[in-house]
Amino acid sequence: MCPRLATFRNKVRLDEPDWFNSPVPSWGGDGGARLLIVGLAPGLRGANRTGRPFTGDHAGILLYATLAKFGFSRGSFAAAPDDGLSLVDCRITNAVRCVPPQNKPLPAEISQCRQFLEAELGRLPGLACVVALGRIAHEATIKACGQRLALAPFSHGAVHRVATSAGRMINIIDSYHCSRYNTNTGVLTPAMFDAVFAQARRLLDG
Repeated sequence: MCPRLATFRNKVRLDEPDWFNSPVPSWGGDGGARLLIVGLAPGLRGANRTGRPFTGDHAGILLYATLAKFGFSRGSFAAAPDDGLSLVDCRITNAVRCVPPQNKPLPAEISQCRQFLEAELGRLPGLACVVALGRIAHEATIKACGQRLALAPFSHGAVHRVATSAGRMINIIDSYHCSRYNTNTGVLTPAMFDAVFAQARRLLDG
């Protein structure tokens, strides 16, 4: 569906034949999960290598530690899909399912992949809250709900109450992406990330 991404994946597959090197499926929870986390895209040496979202690169370290802290996971995270970790009331997906060159998907690729995000929203009848990691994830989620971006501008920590295309009301919480660049530069601190998931927990349990 996205020739540039397929070409890039195939090139990586030649260099690293033992890697996953395919569209990375959503992971965790079940049809009853109330929390959906939406990231940007698989990392080259992370999910593209391991086949599990946010597994094998720096971004997953903070994400999975935070999920454990707020009761959204059980078991130990060891950055491998066979580490025994499981998610609780939570599911993880990406706005774009294939690794993009330089971690930068094109607008047309984001649009092309939106149908899979729409399907994720539709398969979770108990969905109440989405944590969108970064502007691209936020905008993809808003569009997947059939809403206009102008009605819900991205801002770290913001909570947007929106209707999905099926008419169900959900909360979308914005966060800066937990990338190495953002955490190393202080754009996103562990305390800031904690606050996002504390808000999610309050909305789910309050």
